[in-house]
Amino acid sequence: MAKTNTKKPTAGSSTGLGKPGSMSTWQLALMTAAAVISLRGLPMMAQEELTMFFYILFATVLFLIPASLVSAELGGAFAAKGGGVYTWVKEAYNKKAGFLAIFLQWIQNVAWYPIVLGFAAAAIAYTIGKPELADNGKFVGIFSIAVYWLATLLTFKGSSIVSKITSRGFLIGTVLPGIVIIVMALVWIIGGNPIAFKELPASVPEIASVTAGHPHPRFFPHMTGLSDLAFLAGIVLLFAGVEVHAVHANELRNPQKQYPKAMFIAAIMSFLIFTLGALAMAVITPYKDISLQSGLMESFRYVFDHYHIGWMTNVVSLLVAFGALAGVLSWIAGPSRGLLWTARDGELPQSLTKTNKNGVQKNILLIQGGIVTLLSLFYIFIKNVNVAWFLLSALTVGLYLIMYMLMYASAIKLRRTQPDLPRAYKVPGGNAGMWLIAGIGFLAVLFSFVLTFFPPSQLPVGSPATYTALVAGGTILFVAIPLIVSSVMAKKRTAASAGTKGSGTGK
Repeated sequence: MAKTNTKKPTAGSSTGLGKPGSMSTWQLALMTAAAVISLRGLPMMAQEELTMFFYILFATVLFLIPASLVSAELGGAFAAKGGGVYTWVKEAYNKKAGFLAIFLQWIQNVAWYPIVLGFAAAAIAYTIGKPELADNGKFVGIFSIAVYWLATLLTFKGSSIVSKITSRGFLIGTVLPGIVIIVMALVWIIGGNPIAFKELPASVPEIASVTAGHPHPRFFPHMTGLSDLAFLAGIVLLFAGVEVHAVHANELRNPQKQYPKAMFIAAIMSFLIFTLGALAMAVITPYKDISLQSGLMESFRYVFDHYHIGWMTNVVSLLVAFGALAGVLSWIAGPSRGLLWTARDGELPQSLTKTNKNGVQKNILLIQGGIVTLLSLFYIFIKNVNVAWFLLSALTVGLYLIMYMLMYASAIKLRRTQPDLPRAYKVPGGNAGMWLIAGIGFLAVLFSFVLTFFPPSQLPVGSPATYTALVAGGTILFVAIPLIVSSVMAKKRTAASAGTKGSGTGK
């Protein structure tokens, strides 16, 4: 049987599960925070200036907390069966729906790779002292493709180097640079330097209101249409992934009390790091210099050059790149194990169950690499790198949000169809509590999903119709694929069964 990456258990894995009491509240909180927090999202939040508080509160209260509580109940109830979201949705509905859920979780992760690799490319551009390369689509695209295949080859070998890199990536490449930008913002303020978010352009009404001829930062988004809220969908995606560790609910000594406490701690950590990190960028960096892809590195360069320690930009950007690449390495084999699990369950062709001598699902990873390569071409063929980056984000979040809608619907249905199912943790308030929590989460996810089809007013997307068509087309394509595959596999099973019966009666 294939080995499983126990560093970060995923939807397709039941590994890493221990006995009740084997995990503390803080351990689960830190694991969850590590799964959620990423520095690549800071520029997107910082570009919203002080309206970021609205977006972050929405994502934390209406998405992160409901997703945490609902996935905890499902994860604890079906931990022994494995399969993650595939099992949850299958138990509530059927195998076809379960396969759709796990496929969407996997494919959104595949679409995520070019995003984080684009972020890493921007960091490397600053590391080598050529920041202009961060806006060069060919550099970003080629870098993303080359590094991804290098990471895939390392994964095939099952190298011990991979585990060492991933185990240190969150601390060195995420937490440390995050602390640095926050500390430098404090130094910037104490030094009496101008606060960037107080000097916003009047030409951007979404983030600034004009009073007596002078622009002032808004705390609530100025809305003339849904395009003004389009960034909300991307910010919600930054808080996604909490369901990955829900299977650990039954490892707590008292899941009913400890799990919500762990999720509350993780939510506070995510809120603080995202908010303080993005606010630090907004303090230091002028609005016009905040780009979605390289904005964080630009903030580092801005403050370090000001204090005549420009060489620190190269050092910190290297750490950021290391953190991003470690994230790719840590996830490259994980989510695809969900597909390996479903293939072994007969929902995919048996050719996808093949693993190499190191237990790695080679055929699935080759397909995964091909899709990542195609998506990375967006950087090369779309003129504006920021638009390509956000387009990939919109496609990614749309797919993931459909999975969350299936998860919420499954949780509600399972309360009715399997009321006596042992649950290590239960959403409080009985069935009404589940309807309330899952209902709020479902509606928030549905609203965010609708927003993915509206191009953000803050970006020069060119043709809004083309943007919407690309997002809608990609969403329809990736939803149709698992449904078609399920139908084909069902027909093959029916034909095989009929053939077996026919040969049996003929003897």
